Formats: sequence, structure tokens, C-alpha cells
Amino acid sequence: MQRRALLAVLTAAPLAGCGFHLRGAPDFTFNSLYVAPGGTSLNKDMVRTLQGAGGRLVVITDAAQIQQAEAVLELFGEQRTRTVVGMTTAGQVRELQLGLAVHFRLKDQHGREWIGDTRLARTEDVSYDESVSLAKESEEALLYRNMRTDLVQQIVRRLAAVKAPQ
Repeated sequence: MQRRALLAVLTAAPLAGCGFHLRGAPDFTFNSLYVAPGGTSLNKDMVRTLQGAGGRLVVITDAAQIQQAEAVLELFGEQRTRTVVGMTTAGQVRELQLGLAVHFRLKDQHGREWIGDTRLARTEDVSYDESVSLAKESEEALLYRNMRTDLVQQIVRRLAAVKAPQ
């Protein structure tokens, strides 16, 4: 029994000394943030992610309470692209490139920009086969959702890194 405990301690010791730690809740410069509720999936995902991030951030989605927000996140929407990048010799689509871009800006309650107009983009390559087009449509929808989730996480990290202008 003592051997197992000693072995466990010796195995875990290098990890403790390397500085590894889990990413905690983001620490924002501001305590309250207004995000327009909007009907887009991007807005919904952003609000859900910020509310679930933990910490002391209050997310405001009611336009009547915008004056209580220390910062305002403006999400200008998302843009999807679908480009053919490969074809067979018969002219049938073989490979597609899916793209998703988001455009946003962060301002304080006085209109000063903390993060200027910023555009983030992701692309994914996907094979295409006309004989299984329904399955490929589902795969594309899943890839777009994963790209949107990744871009929302990138925006949250940028929000956490911002320092209030003096």
C-alpha cells in the first residue's frame, strides 16, 4: 500500500513543478457587460458562454438597462462561406471549404473603444460526396457550430485580456 502511495506521489511530482494549472474563470476589467440579445446564434452563444464563465461578470441583455453596463459588446453578426476547392474530372464537387467570420467591437459606457472593429475567421475543409448529401449537410452544420463555438471562445479571451484605457 505504501509503495502505491509513493509511486503516485513520484508520478504527480513532475506535474506539480511544471506550472501546469487548469484555465480558471476569466477575469474581466469590467464588472458588467451589455450584449444585444439578437436572434442570431452568435449572440445566443456569446451570452450563454459569458454567463457560464463564472467570476463576477454581470451580463446585461435588456436594452433598457444598457446604462448600467460598464462595457458594451457589439456583435455585427457572422458571415458563412462555402467554397468549392476540389472537383473530379467529371466536374463534380469533391471538396469544400467552409468559412465563418465574426465581426465585433467593445466600447465602454462613454463610447470609447476598448477593442476596435475586429474580424475573426475560421475555415474548415470538408470532403463532399453527392451520394450522401444529407449526411454531408449535417456534417457542415456541425462544423459551422464548432467554428462558431471556437470564435466565441476567442472573443471571450480577448475580452478578458482587454485593459481599460486611461
